[in-house]
Amino acid sequence: MRPPKFTPPPGACDSHIHVYGDRSRFPWRPVHGREMEHHYLNGYIAVRDALGLSRTVIIQTPHYGTDNRSMLASIATLGQERARGIAITEPDVSEAELNALHAAGVRGLRFGTELVRGMRPKHLEEVAARVAPLGWHIQYRSTEEDLPDLADRIGRLPVDVVLDHIASIPPELGMEHLAFTAMMRLIDGGQCWVKLSAAYQLSKSGAPDYADYRPFARALVAAAPERMLWGTNWPHPKVDFMPDDTDLLETMLDWVDDDATRSQVLTDNPAKLYGFEPIARKCINE
Repeated sequence: MRPPKFTPPPGACDSHIHVYGDRSRFPWRPVHGREMEHHYLNGYIAVRDALGLSRTVIIQTPHYGTDNRSMLASIATLGQERARGIAITEPDVSEAELNALHAAGVRGLRFGTELVRGMRPKHLEEVAARVAPLGWHIQYRSTEEDLPDLADRIGRLPVDVVLDHIASIPPELGMEHLAFTAMMRLIDGGQCWVKLSAAYQLSKSGAPDYADYRPFARALVAAAPERMLWGTNWPHPKVDFMPDDTDLLETMLDWVDDDATRSQVLTDNPAKLYGFEPIARKCINE
């Protein structure tokens, strides 16, 4: 990998990755007929270190469904000073399991209509009420079709909500589309976070700068820099090519104007949301 054109701030976090575990230890199932890739934690660590990042948030993959053991094993290997997780559970998950997940580094649950083996919108209110005492959030994999109808419900939840991948709104729809205006309305409500990630999935202009997403990203950063996050989405499931992770990090140079705001997006915001030690008090690079 080529080095990025800027040095990420201390404590910079990749807020969205997936990793897979030893197939002999962790049973898996295909997703839409797609087998689980051979992308393991050591491969990601090489990417993290090449980019100059310090912290990581591991998102439970649908290949494992509600069996979070592989994700938890990766958190344990990295250490909770460097890693957190987002789990998938059944809606009636026990209090004991929620507490155990929290102790292991989990800080949220994943929802979405298009996620195989993920929780669905009908469970939002019930589950949000149960995880609120833990300080967790809901991570929602929205689409341009479901977000306009769900926005009011999401905005009334008693927890923060994180929208994956710029809400998966195709950039050609523009900022006047109902999905984008719904996202901005949620941001105005003060409890919505957005991951500036995976632009390669829907971009028509493509690498290296994913210029068609630039208006979306800059509008989001201008509206709420304190609730923007960034991630690689490594190892880039559901695509037939591997984007350049350095290109993805360098979108921060185009989408964010200054070092202070980049530090906010890359370090301060994930520290707050995922419960990492504030970097001013403990620098994990030291």
